[in-house]
Amino acid sequence: MLIIIQVAGGIGLFLLGMIVMTDGLGSLAGSTIRTALMRFTRSPSTGALTGTVCTAVLQSSSATTVAAVGFVAAELITYPEALGIIFGANIGTTFTGWIVVILGFKLSLGKVFLPLVFVGATLRLFAKGRLGTIGYTVAGFGLIFVAIGFMQQSMSELQNIISFENLPPNTISGRLFLVGIGVVFTIITQSSSAGVVAALTALYAGLINFNQAATLVIGMDIGTTMTAVLATIGGSAAARRTGFSHLIYNLLTATGAFLLITPYTMLWNYAARGGIVGNAEIALVAFHTSFNFLCVIIILPFSNQFAGFMQTLIPDKVSLYTKQLDPALLESPGLALNSVQETIKIQSTALFRHVSAILGDKINGKRAELDELQSALNETRGFVDRISLKGTEGSNWERLVQIIHTLDHMQRLHERCEEEEDRAIAARETEELREECALLVRSIGEILGLIDQNKWVQAAKLAKETSKKIHAKVRPFRESVMSKVAQGKIDVYRGTGYFEAVRWLRRVGRHVQRICEYVEKSYLAAGE
Repeated sequence: MLIIIQVAGGIGLFLLGMIVMTDGLGSLAGSTIRTALMRFTRSPSTGALTGTVCTAVLQSSSATTVAAVGFVAAELITYPEALGIIFGANIGTTFTGWIVVILGFKLSLGKVFLPLVFVGATLRLFAKGRLGTIGYTVAGFGLIFVAIGFMQQSMSELQNIISFENLPPNTISGRLFLVGIGVVFTIITQSSSAGVVAALTALYAGLINFNQAATLVIGMDIGTTMTAVLATIGGSAAARRTGFSHLIYNLLTATGAFLLITPYTMLWNYAARGGIVGNAEIALVAFHTSFNFLCVIIILPFSNQFAGFMQTLIPDKVSLYTKQLDPALLESPGLALNSVQETIKIQSTALFRHVSAILGDKINGKRAELDELQSALNETRGFVDRISLKGTEGSNWERLVQIIHTLDHMQRLHERCEEEEDRAIAARETEELREECALLVRSIGEILGLIDQNKWVQAAKLAKETSKKIHAKVRPFRESVMSKVAQGKIDVYRGTGYFEAVRWLRRVGRHVQRICEYVEKSYLAAGE
């Protein structure tokens, strides 16, 4: 019992090392990696290459997958291109096994890496900034190999407890049972790397043979998709497609790998000195990499078909007003702000078209479902509230401030449309205001065209000019109405209706202006 606890402790220590190292690498290179993913992903093939490299650097296929989901949701890359990143991440995650088999079983781990943990921890405690983060990463790296050494020692003592006879026989049903064990192990540990290292260590200690280790690794490749699938619960269609794409692809990969175990073993026995037994650890890591690499090569030409299948399987069900907002983007404030800007573009366009519609424009005007639009505005504000920035300076902070201003004016414009439509009708039916109504309608038509081309500077300029012209009409119009009331030409009730109509025009023109101006400033803050 004590030995089993020690093995479990070794696995836990390995997981801790992976968490520390992955967090450190994420802080050091996370933003750079995300930029590289977006910059170099131009097709499924380049996506697979960047996904492989980035996962190998970050030591986390989850981080790579989350970035891919974010890029799709923000429409920075297409879904088929993102599939390439996901496929490549499967290859990159095998890199840990190569490090372990090359270094882990060749050196005296406790003696070599314990000092590395001390050095890294010291840097983390006493150094600041980037150097402290490097120390954190180094400590995690050292801790991984200390854990492997601990597992080696513990598993070698398990030889008297576990033998091949106690494990499932080398039959199809026995192998499937071991695949299931691999799946469960990865779901529990939330790390396929930990599972592969445990299988390598057990193989090195003589607790299992190659075929048993290979089937365990296949199961671990399936198990690693469970985290991604669970993370898509409540997410967007893009997030669900990505998570389930990972699952379906890994199931296909596992099926192919399962069929390759026997031919692969025969090839090693034929070609390598000492056969599969004499090269078991290197053969296992090579098997893990080979079947992932082979499946990527096979599926890449069919990426578009695979994407089409997933889009049919999981269609878009989200509101058109908020389709850009994906919780996965919150991991990267910059991407989250990009998605909010695109969302504001969609929602403001709908608001402007609604204004034109209630002013009688049959060309550019289109009534919106105001209840749905209100829900979308609420969801957008809630999403913005969840964007976490570390400081109150920098371009992202400036963008966030401008976006909050924009949403405030959009909400107020929505209220003008929902609660005061009678004033819009009064404005368009008042002869003295028809020129201003026509001006606002024409301007909104031009503004919509400019927004469609992302020409927010010109849109803001036009909206400002329109707002000034409408505002200039207010005072003389009010004086004219007051004079008519005083002369008895119209009653006070009707005069009040005129005041509210011109006030509505002025406020709507002002909201349109401020929305365009604040969006313009948010893009300028982003350097666009």
